[in-house]
Amino acid sequence: MKMKLINKYLSVFAAGLMAASCIGDLDTLPLNPSQTVSESAYGTDESAYIGGLARIYFQFVSNDLTDLQPMDGGASEIIRAFWSTQETTCDAVKCAWENDDWVRALNTNSWDESQNPAAYAVYVRAMQGISFANEYLRQTSADVLEARGVSADLAARIESYRAEARFLRAYLYWMAMDTFGNVPFTTENSPFGGTYNPKQTSRTEVFNFLVNELNDLISDNSAMPAPRSNYPRADKGSAAGLLARLYLNAEVYTSVRDAQGNVTTPGTPMWNEAKATCEKIFDMGYELCPEYAHLFRGDNGENPEARNEMLWTVAYDAESTQSYGGTTYMLCACVAATDVTDKSKPNGQVNGWAGLRAPFEYVNKYFAPTGISAKDDNGVYVENTYTIKDKRGQMFYIKGRKESMQDELYVFLSGWSCLKYNNYPSTVKDVYNPGAEALATAGVKAYSDIDYPMIRLGEIYLIYAEACMHAGGDASKQIKALADRAGVAAPSKIDQDFLVAERARELMWEGHRRTDLIRYNLFAGEDVNFNWTYKSGSFTGQPFPGYKYIFSIPYSELTANEELVQNPGYLDAE
Repeated sequence: MKMKLINKYLSVFAAGLMAASCIGDLDTLPLNPSQTVSESAYGTDESAYIGGLARIYFQFVSNDLTDLQPMDGGASEIIRAFWSTQETTCDAVKCAWENDDWVRALNTNSWDESQNPAAYAVYVRAMQGISFANEYLRQTSADVLEARGVSADLAARIESYRAEARFLRAYLYWMAMDTFGNVPFTTENSPFGGTYNPKQTSRTEVFNFLVNELNDLISDNSAMPAPRSNYPRADKGSAAGLLARLYLNAEVYTSVRDAQGNVTTPGTPMWNEAKATCEKIFDMGYELCPEYAHLFRGDNGENPEARNEMLWTVAYDAESTQSYGGTTYMLCACVAATDVTDKSKPNGQVNGWAGLRAPFEYVNKYFAPTGISAKDDNGVYVENTYTIKDKRGQMFYIKGRKESMQDELYVFLSGWSCLKYNNYPSTVKDVYNPGAEALATAGVKAYSDIDYPMIRLGEIYLIYAEACMHAGGDASKQIKALADRAGVAAPSKIDQDFLVAERARELMWEGHRRTDLIRYNLFAGEDVNFNWTYKSGSFTGQPFPGYKYIFSIPYSELTANEELVQNPGYLDAE
């Protein structure tokens, strides 16, 4: 099954580029980062080099459990795991899976130095993907290609593939250092194999490396593909988007904290750099999708208006990438089995896992619904009726649900289901009542067709607004564009309170929330007066220790690599 998925994923990322022999060639590539790649895996055939690059891309949807401790393959996919650490730990999402050992800790901010499976999956998947990228870069260096007899024309094309690999490595490093702080650091020039253990590098050093890498990738002389030329693979727009995100969080990433999580050495803000990078992106030709909902529909990868907003996505296809992570997770976990057997077919998904939903308190705070459905004698909404002016809040599903999660954190039908990710294509207008004709043409599926938006223009507009707030400048045009699309009035001023709320609305359930709240000093710490439902285990919310702004280094990695040191505040592995 593993190779079947790899081969199918190749067809998504390398369509039109690789020869049929690529499938067989890829079989010789290692799935364990401690192994080296023999020259027989590459040679002078371009298809093998595309295959090696696809293996790095595949790391973002991989269910392969190689080098992972026993755990569910779908739950270990890095997008699903990272999304869980980013969203379930905050105000927008709670999970009802009481018996899954990662859930309780993330729901209630009660994780400690013991190995949380979701955080562990982020760590190992990221480190594994970085190893794949490093090995690919070793095997495609100029001197190695020359020794193999690779032609000059092919070597030039491979240089472009190398640029993509460097971007993918940068994105994985960003995920790792955002989640864990100081992480092991290696490049293609580092020793590898045998008994070598990579040394832990400070978050600031990793940040500086990534900034240099990404600036190089977007430079005029870079071999990185031009913006908007390489969908769904990465290009200069992707690199610029990640760079803007790094600059946005520069002060956090370059600060030093003590064992209580208090900042002892302030970091260096880089608002002017963030602003300038956003302005470069504005010149790259991206445009907002006119319909917000279409960004998250089953045909978003084929819809040119949706694609125009995407700086980088991870592609999913119901036939080619059959993973229980990614957007399949967003689809299945947001509905119950009783929902998908209802004639309304809420999100074009066959399976209902009854896991993820939004607390009513979050919905009420940021979307202010009115005209909510009547309730029966048990407090259950009778119909899926409510009124929210903001189009970004018109994706909830409440029929058969209770409003409050109080004393019912692990009861799926308590809280509001969020159907932001919807498997129906944009041609299906009424997704809650698609009708027989729409069902016949669009159908319902067991896996997702929705490409996951890793970076999109809406996020860049909000980064620009925040940079202008700090460095000076006028982001009113960009904020008005988001407001117009949402069908609401633009704000009279842009301040932190507005940005906290606007990012909650525009980027809801897209994997940003934890990082945002940390940047705004609203996440962890005994003096933080920003509560949410079940924060630190209390329904009304209460503070939790500041050192939990990052997760503990997995104890299995500490015991395997003596160069690693546990993060402050957490106990060392025994």
